[in-house]
Amino acid sequence: MPARPPVPPEVPPPASAAILAFPEATASVLYGLGDLLHSAGRDWGMIVEGRPGAPLVVPRIVAARPEPFTIANGVTIVADATLEQVERPDLVCIPELLIAPGDSLAGRYEREIAWLRRCHAQGAILAAACSGALLLAEAGLLDGEAATTHWAYCDALAERFPRVRVQRQRALVAAGEGQRLIMAGGGSSWLDLGLFLIARLAGVEAAMQLARIYLIDWHQVGQQPFARLSHGRQSHDALIARCQAWAVTGFRERAPVAAMARLTGLSERTLARRFQQATGLTPIQYIQTVRIEEAKQLLETGDTAIEAIAAELGYEDPRFFVRLFKREVKLTPAQYRRKFGQLRAVLQTARGAPR
Repeated sequence: MPARPPVPPEVPPPASAAILAFPEATASVLYGLGDLLHSAGRDWGMIVEGRPGAPLVVPRIVAARPEPFTIANGVTIVADATLEQVERPDLVCIPELLIAPGDSLAGRYEREIAWLRRCHAQGAILAAACSGALLLAEAGLLDGEAATTHWAYCDALAERFPRVRVQRQRALVAAGEGQRLIMAGGGSSWLDLGLFLIARLAGVEAAMQLARIYLIDWHQVGQQPFARLSHGRQSHDALIARCQAWAVTGFRERAPVAAMARLTGLSERTLARRFQQATGLTPIQYIQTVRIEEAKQLLETGDTAIEAIAAELGYEDPRFFVRLFKREVKLTPAQYRRKFGQLRAVLQTARGAPR
């Protein structure tokens, strides 16, 4: 008898993904994640073999409403399905929320939150880009878990949801049972998120192929180098507010906390207690964040020696300044200058300015 031809291996069906649309979403992340997920398995075959490969993920845009609606920046969305029509997705993606960090979400997304809870209970992976993590927190899914979000929203996430363990410096966090709660930090880190999700759903090789196609660089050092360090809350305590105003120029003082105490007439101990109560930071922490932000500007815009920058900021020991800068920014001053100074120089050429 002739030998039977080998049975081809069974190809698993593509994973299903639901990308949640709502009025505060932006099209770049909504459609960008959709494009990236659509590309998995398909585009590498097109480039290498001249024909599309089998799709590995099938994404759909879903929304609470069936009719077209306008999202941030004036883009009109027509969802592929409503929440009720999507029963058991393998993956749910939440884009960022274009809202101010202090805005409350209470009562604004009740249908979406109920649906997110149901999908999570059914075993779906829930992934949030940027400030979309606030929606996971509002749903109660991040209680007791590590989480990240855009650096500008980390304070709001920590203050509004104290049970969430906010990882400010990280560009991507996977948390919860089965690591099914996945969050990316700010800006273009949604590309990291997309690669991570494709690796989880379709394999590392599929994700590596897309990294090559899209020229995606992983945010290895996290988002802290890009962050503007928080100076704490603006105080309603008149004396502390005077200190905050003074710090804008007075941060260069060799003994700034003592100078604040003289300014307010308080003892340093009383000043420290009132300052932290009012801003969430000690006086010296406040001064250090102001100094580091000033250091970033000096590093980006000039070639002053790092030792001279440290002295200008009020540090007698430049090695202490370097250690502090690296601790807070996750890059040394020299690394920061190379990264952002070169970027600024290239961008200046767009306006005809010399490098």
